[in-house]
Amino acid sequence: MHGWRRARLTERTRQTATGRTLEFEVPRWPGHLPGQHVDVRLTADNGYQAVRSYSLAAPADTDRIELGVQAAPGGEVSPYLADDLPVGAEVEVKGPLGGWFVWTPEESGPLLLVAGGSGIVPLMAMLRARLASASGDPCALVHSVRAPDEVWYAAELDAAGAVVDVRLLYTRTAPDGSARPPGRMTEPDLPVLPSPKDARCYVCGPTGFVEHAAALLLAAGHAPDRIRTERFG
Repeated sequence: MHGWRRARLTERTRQTATGRTLEFEVPRWPGHLPGQHVDVRLTADNGYQAVRSYSLAAPADTDRIELGVQAAPGGEVSPYLADDLPVGAEVEVKGPLGGWFVWTPEESGPLLLVAGGSGIVPLMAMLRARLASASGDPCALVHSVRAPDEVWYAAELDAAGAVVDVRLLYTRTAPDGSARPPGRMTEPDLPVLPSPKDARCYVCGPTGFVEHAAALLLAAGHAPDRIRTERFG
């Protein structure tokens, strides 16, 4: 287990009204796999400490890491990280953590990523790694959000759509001209991949969304041992 390391905030990017990606410089970062996460520790002037877990949003890149933070109403840590931690300030991080909810380009076969809201963060690390690889295997990503202004990585996903199957689903408000009315994800919303039993599926989001998505994947013929889930909330 790696110990705590100093991490300096170098950049903050607005993704949604309450979602941010934060880039940190972490000297001697050991590297990580797409899908892993870190613990972040904040220490107040009086010595009080708070620790929270955040997913890594990008493949390993030297001594820089990117985290996704969704500010929770009334939260103790996430609103501060999202909007108040000054660029140049330091926190502590421990990781990388987690070895089950990971994917690497060395794993062959179709890849299906299904995200609910900010659950796209670890899946974005997988998608970025997939796009950077020479793999010709089919790949698709489904991002379910309540409304168009809650899409994370909107411009990047739009560009990725030229290479992989990217689907944006809206549960409450759909954009003007959308062929699909707003509503909960259904089986026809899932991309049909060759040999679904051979596909690797990763699902991340709120507990209810993850359970619903996993059930849809099973109904669509995906193998239970190839569906990996990560949930929050």
